Amino acid sequence: MASGSGPVSALWTEINRCGQNGDFTRALKAVNKILHENKDDVIALRCKIVCLIQNGGFKEALNVMNTHTKSLTSDMIGFEKAYCEYRLNRVEHALKTIQGIPEQTDKLKELYGQVLYRLERYDECLAVYKEMIRNSHDDYEEERKTNLSAVLAAQSTWESTSADLGLPESSYELCYNAACLLIGQGQLSQGMQKLQKAEELCRKSLTEDSDVTEEDVDAELAIIHSQMAYVMQLQGRTEDALQLYNQVIKLKPSDVGLLAVTANNIITINKDQNVFDSKKKVKLTSAEGVEHKLAKKQLQAIEINKALLAMYTNQADQCNKMLASLQTQNPGHPRPVLIKVAQLCREKQHNKAIELLQRFSDQHPESASGIKLTMAQLYLTQGHVTKACDILKSIEEIRYKPGMLSALVTMYTHEEDIDSAIDVFTQAIQYYQSEQPGSAIHLSLVREAANYKLKYGRKKEATSDLEQLWKQNTNDVHTLAQLISAYSLVDQDKAKALSKHLPSPDTMSFNVDVDELENSHGATYIRKKAAKVVGESQPKEPGPEDVKKKKKKKKGKLPKNYDPKSTPDPERWLPMRERSYYRGKKKGKRKEQVGRGTQGATSGASPELDASKSASSPPTSPRPGSGTGTATAVSNVVPPRQQKPAAAGATRKKKTQTVEEELSEDGSRKEHVHKATKTETALKTPIISEVCGF
Repeated sequence: MASGSGPVSALWTEINRCGQNGDFTRALKAVNKILHENKDDVIALRCKIVCLIQNGGFKEALNVMNTHTKSLTSDMIGFEKAYCEYRLNRVEHALKTIQGIPEQTDKLKELYGQVLYRLERYDECLAVYKEMIRNSHDDYEEERKTNLSAVLAAQSTWESTSADLGLPESSYELCYNAACLLIGQGQLSQGMQKLQKAEELCRKSLTEDSDVTEEDVDAELAIIHSQMAYVMQLQGRTEDALQLYNQVIKLKPSDVGLLAVTANNIITINKDQNVFDSKKKVKLTSAEGVEHKLAKKQLQAIEINKALLAMYTNQADQCNKMLASLQTQNPGHPRPVLIKVAQLCREKQHNKAIELLQRFSDQHPESASGIKLTMAQLYLTQGHVTKACDILKSIEEIRYKPGMLSALVTMYTHEEDIDSAIDVFTQAIQYYQSEQPGSAIHLSLVREAANYKLKYGRKKEATSDLEQLWKQNTNDVHTLAQLISAYSLVDQDKAKALSKHLPSPDTMSFNVDVDELENSHGATYIRKKAAKVVGESQPKEPGPEDVKKKKKKKKGKLPKNYDPKSTPDPERWLPMRERSYYRGKKKGKRKEQVGRGTQGATSGASPELDASKSASSPPTSPRPGSGTGTATAVSNVVPPRQQKPAAAGATRKKKTQTVEEELSEDGSRKEHVHKATKTETALKTPIISEVCGF
């Protein structure tokens, strides 16, 4: 302690009392007064650093340490400096500071484990916590086991490696980490059970404290509920997962990492639907400090989903910027390239997309499998089946997988390239002959190759495959029959020699009931039953019921004017125009009808209406000397405009009847006659209307 007068001693007493009471603000004021008298007082400087750390002033504390490097060596304030750097998210600097401290104390090892966990160096972190649990015996053993279980869960989730150390599940934190470990291993149902247990333990432990409210319990359970929703989403229960995610969002937890993960998972459920909600949720993934709370793979997944959302909302420029940033951070990751290809395909730039995929596969052969599959898909969408087959055959990792072989054979068959399809079978059989001879997949490929060759008429090539199958199982009669059938068209001597190996007909009988087989549901041909022999059963005498069942045949209806004594017309089946007695239409019948010709003309009138031709009618002009003749003539003469066309109407009616009689005998002229009648009526209509106009 610095020597000084009474006021300085009083200040140190004040600092000691405030430190014991936890009042570090007043203690800091007293320390500053001491440093005002002696700015290089080492103890006062260390006390100031502790007070600043306790008050959350990590940056100020770090500035004090950097300012007084001569007075404060790394041995003295190494832990405090590494801790401030860790809390300021300068994790790499904290690691260097820890590694530069010669003496590794227990608290420094604790901090070292935390730094390694943040740097995602899980193997080293696991070794540190194992050593600390093994060599320490204090009240913090359960916290260390909790941290150890968190490391195991992170390994299972991000590195697909896990080890069961048999840790207890006495607290809800330990139970939650055990659930995350099972989820990382793919054991979703067991993980859900552990999460439910963790929820019960959390409620039980928090409700025991009277100061904890229901809101505090819900806030503490938020991370467990979010993980439950994640399991539901993986199980396909998207509706339940979405409901639970929204409950967590409504609580507005203070953990920005939890909010970001929950919002990201909601966006993945929405996909290209409900884009407005996704745009609101994406803002939660960009909150301040998120990058320090989540793992690198979590941050990467969030950025990829942002780019996908920009693509679905047709924000091409923003999508391209995000993808460029992702490619810079992770040059070998195939997902940004695939999203870029999808964006190009939306813009109808398929050739450019294929070039991008080819360039990436050449630069990063470790990720070429998925990239080449996408290239093949693009070629297929463009109709280039042969190019797609070439791409698929270049993927060595899955070239001889059954699914790949089936796809290649199907596409070559579609292109009618049977030789290339047979080559695919041949190369695959040779591969399995050298790697797994006699295995089930090897023999099944030989069988499929033989059937394919037989189907497309390559019997000579199929014989080798069938012989190989028959040698594997000489009791296989079906294969032997196929082999004999194939040789019968290629080498009849060989077919005869092989036919000796066929079993005898007695041994081939299978005790099959032919009648039952023919009457079965799937029979396509049923043999008719033999007729009964005459004399087996006496025929029944027809009774009154049988007589009633018989229906009498109805006699055909005859025409009304049918005369049984007269012989029918032998030409009645011919059209009227083609009959021998047809003389054609009589013309000139309607020339004398009223209404013909121009308006007021009387030349076309019939003789009955012509008064000048009538013998009883008086002359139209008066004779000399007769005074009364004029009046009589004028009163009896009907002007042409006032004459009624009665004769013309009767003639038209007779014409219609004549046409109908002709139609009844000659059906072939029906359409033609009706057309002529309609045309004739159409021509008369304007004349009638014109007359009525006056």
